[in-house]
Amino acid sequence: MTKEIVINPITRIEGHAKVTIFLKEDEAVKEARFQVTDFRGFEKFCEGRPFYEMPSITARSCGICSVSHLIASAKACDVIVGVTPPATAVMLRRLMHMGQIIQSHALNFFHLAFPDLLLGMDADPAERNIFGLIEKHPDVAMQGIKLRKFGQELIEKVAGRRIHSSDWIIPGGGKWPFTKQNADYLLSKLPEALDITLKTIKLFKNCLQELEDEVQNFGNFPTYYLGLVTAKGGLEHYDGKIRIVDAEGKIVADQLDPAVYYEYIGEAVEPWSYMKFPYYKPLGYPDGAYRVGPLARLNVASHCGTPLADEELKEFKQLGKNGVVQSTFHYHYARLIEILFCLEGVKEILEEPDILSERVSSKAFVNNDQGVGVAEAPRGTLIHHYAVDPQGMIVWTNMIIATEHNNLAYNKAVTQVAKKYVKAKQLKEGMLNRVEAVIRAFDPCLSCATHAVGQMPLEVQLIDAEGKLVDRIFR
Repeated sequence: MTKEIVINPITRIEGHAKVTIFLKEDEAVKEARFQVTDFRGFEKFCEGRPFYEMPSITARSCGICSVSHLIASAKACDVIVGVTPPATAVMLRRLMHMGQIIQSHALNFFHLAFPDLLLGMDADPAERNIFGLIEKHPDVAMQGIKLRKFGQELIEKVAGRRIHSSDWIIPGGGKWPFTKQNADYLLSKLPEALDITLKTIKLFKNCLQELEDEVQNFGNFPTYYLGLVTAKGGLEHYDGKIRIVDAEGKIVADQLDPAVYYEYIGEAVEPWSYMKFPYYKPLGYPDGAYRVGPLARLNVASHCGTPLADEELKEFKQLGKNGVVQSTFHYHYARLIEILFCLEGVKEILEEPDILSERVSSKAFVNNDQGVGVAEAPRGTLIHHYAVDPQGMIVWTNMIIATEHNNLAYNKAVTQVAKKYVKAKQLKEGMLNRVEAVIRAFDPCLSCATHAVGQMPLEVQLIDAEGKLVDRIFR
């Protein structure tokens, strides 16, 4: 009989998942699997809805990264109606998306990851959480709350509310212009957010010496990396083209059109997870594993394009060979650099004279039967692809969620960490926490990622009155 160690549920992540660690006969770790256990199916129940409802519907797939879905969905709808939003609308979309990245990265770093970093991987789980962080490091906890609040306020000032802010964004732009009062308010709050970010980067670097073992062993392996870049190879979150680099820093594909993602990204399914497994088609499955998100974006970008972030990026790239950082642990560092980049970008946009222009929408109806919208969500490249009938009703939808791109890498990472730390004969809670912690480094958003295509895996378990597993059936 196969021996297993099951970590269920994974704590301090968004959504529901478990890790199953499979043991050899000598109880050494053979492999580990990251298994997403919930299913929602947004792709299917969008069918039959008018295309202009898609931003509002798909944003509901997640309460944390809803703005990224709004952006990708609206961009797909822009293509369907065949219009280019006014420049001011694009700036406002970028502004609210920067708010999304700031608040989401702050949530992961301070609330989900920092308890491990500051309190210790082996700390008592009853204390190793946000409440323990508040008790022992109240200043740090408060800084995280303030930084996340600023990101949420950016969204609110543009779109009217902080979560599911679909009232403002529409195909072709946005519904109402930005006000000087809101711009002045955000500019007044910006220095504090920037100061918090710079202090947090310094604090994080101070933690690294005590976490060197985790840095070396947390998902530290070669993969490809994928993300959007500008025409000059700079860091990009809203628009741009796809660049793919290998583990040695070589650009293997550049300026790929996101609208034809299906030409170079394939999607596989496995019977033990509700989350799809995207892969780089030229290498096939599963050899075409790649990573997305903050770490990948900094690996594929040649520069950020803002002064403070560019300086930090130089230091970041020194952590890896040829400027490519392999350790999944450094997703944390990459998030802080992206927050810094976004804060500098917010200042640039708020100081643009045209930000207050009243022309924020271009109106039209269906001119194309398909539309693809791509944006860099906090967790990676997000793809929305819609097909409509002549009346604009959705007939087919495909969404490749940012979290899904990393699925092959998740399984590589948990296997590596489990083999390094988990000793079945001397099992300790801190060992299992490290398996969870490498997943937190990726910051998966599973609520919007659970909609696998193909045959849905199904497991039925028969449990007796004493809680013992009597039988189980797989479909």
